[in-house]
Amino acid sequence: MADKTQKVPFSSIGLIVAMGIVYGDIGTSPLYVMRAIMSGLNMPAADAVVGAISCVIWTLTLQTTLKYVIITLRANNKGEGGVLSLYALIRKKFRWGYVFAAIGASTLLADGITTPAITVTSAIEGVHTYLPYVPVLPVTIAILLVLFMLQPYGTSSLGKMFGSVMLVWFLLLGFLGAMAISYNPWIIKAFNPWYAIRFLTEVPSAFVILGAVFLATTGADALYSDLGHCGMKNIRVSWGFVKTMLILNYLGQGAWIISQGGNIPADVNPFYAIMPDWISPFGVVMAPLAAIIASQAMITGSFTIISEAISMDIWPNIYIKYPSEFKGQMYIPAINHMLMVLCLVMVLGFRSSANMEAAYGLSITITMLMTTSLLFLYFRSKQYSLWMAIPLTLFFLTVETSFLIANLNKFMHGGFASIIIAGCMFTFMYVWYNGRRIKNRCVTYEPIKGSIPVLEQISNDLTIPKFATHLVYVTRAKYPNEMESKVLYSLINKQPKRADTYWFVYLTRSDEPYEFSYTVKTFFPKKIFRIDINAGFKRGLHIDRYIHEIAKEMENKGQVDLESRYPSLAANHIEGDFRFVVVERVLRGDMQMPPIKKTILTLYYLIKKLSTSDTQILDLDPSNVTVEMVPLFNISPSNAKAKS
Repeated sequence: MADKTQKVPFSSIGLIVAMGIVYGDIGTSPLYVMRAIMSGLNMPAADAVVGAISCVIWTLTLQTTLKYVIITLRANNKGEGGVLSLYALIRKKFRWGYVFAAIGASTLLADGITTPAITVTSAIEGVHTYLPYVPVLPVTIAILLVLFMLQPYGTSSLGKMFGSVMLVWFLLLGFLGAMAISYNPWIIKAFNPWYAIRFLTEVPSAFVILGAVFLATTGADALYSDLGHCGMKNIRVSWGFVKTMLILNYLGQGAWIISQGGNIPADVNPFYAIMPDWISPFGVVMAPLAAIIASQAMITGSFTIISEAISMDIWPNIYIKYPSEFKGQMYIPAINHMLMVLCLVMVLGFRSSANMEAAYGLSITITMLMTTSLLFLYFRSKQYSLWMAIPLTLFFLTVETSFLIANLNKFMHGGFASIIIAGCMFTFMYVWYNGRRIKNRCVTYEPIKGSIPVLEQISNDLTIPKFATHLVYVTRAKYPNEMESKVLYSLINKQPKRADTYWFVYLTRSDEPYEFSYTVKTFFPKKIFRIDINAGFKRGLHIDRYIHEIAKEMENKGQVDLESRYPSLAANHIEGDFRFVVVERVLRGDMQMPPIKKTILTLYYLIKKLSTSDTQILDLDPSNVTVEMVPLFNISPSNAKAKS
């Protein structure tokens, strides 16, 4: 049961897999970025087009390459990345940083709803251009429904094909762009940052257009979030190829726009316009495939975010399934259903990708700002020089704040949708995190030492009905020598529970993704034990299985006897039964606390009612579990200590 954490090796296969997992979102941006920029420029002059593309190139360079690929990927948690993994690295020193983490996670989830909607719709609109009889909305909805319905079966087999498809997609982007540059070869002037500066200072609508420019770098957070699946070197090397193909395509679209003299109908997408007729059928097939892969990446990324949020106590416990043995792959039914419904609402509400552009990008700028804030705290936790940390942080904050202000112009035109979704999720996280802390402060603990003799006597008292051979309590007492008063009350006062062996299990969700370790403290030889388990946040909670495996190892060492105590079963060497007790604290009694805390605690218990039960979360067999309710307030003392 050792820790099986391993880094993803650098290889040619790793590079291709990275393309399929990491670059779906940013790789489908050429479908709509230039169209969004042109809608802001109206009748663009050649210099304005060059300036806009220069902004795209340098946004990709500064935000994606410098911030994420070069700097942020170094801040990895045992090979895992993402805004919550970054928080895991600093939360021991800066626990209040959970606010940044919760906001970043909420806006990433909002982006996970918007990305499938806009990318699939934009791709099907391209198909509609060449096949007018194909209805955009019905086909888009059908694709999204199938995509979400496939999630319970796992996508490890599909994932093996994604990289190859995206490799072909990026080659197509580069090929189309390289061919289209011939419309106006001088478009390569866009590499000169001076044209970006001139654009921002001389074009009246430049600041508004920055919101469209920012769409080119949405998905940059995926480079960091998917670090654990792909590995740092695979991401860094593959990004060089991906960035080259993207820039070639943007240059090609810009050259074509200049060649049209600004006379471009509003319904014409430059991406499809640069396709020669002989390759159009292939291109309109590849676009939906790339859009589906981008959507899949955002959906699975959302599952990872929720899993990490649960382990850090900023999201309620909900049921997680592991549909395959593929490392870290998971399926969360409640989140899948939520994403599906909201995604379909987005498609039906906005009805076209052009309308969705206003809802896209605003939330992800906030994610990037939160990542920058957490990155500064990471620099401080590692005691990096302030001469390096402050200038870097201020530079990225300035760039990202500029994009945020530019994107705020979209708020009334659709940006409110993603902000409302993110706001609801942040409120959810805030209430859960703080409600849990308030509740935990109400829990009383007492030394377990005085209750051990009583438990030993109860175990030998044949007048008390036998409750189980092995009785297991899941405890939240951090210190091994203490126990919650409610647990001792349940064991001794409420209903004395006779068992041959007592087990107290304390579970810690480790910040290291795949760690597994445990320690055993013996209170009474072969009879009363405490097991402290450290399980990585990507391992899942399988208390029943963990206890049986640990108990088996202890039996092999002669520390415990697992055989049944019933003579008929013991004669056949049959293992004794295990019974688990889960003690739930319910909101009863007088809440004497400030109104704000009282409101948070009330909302916390409301959320808890709607979330998954502890029995399901801990992966316990319901037939072997007893759930006991005790009031959160006014709990009577156990009076369980032995008299001296």
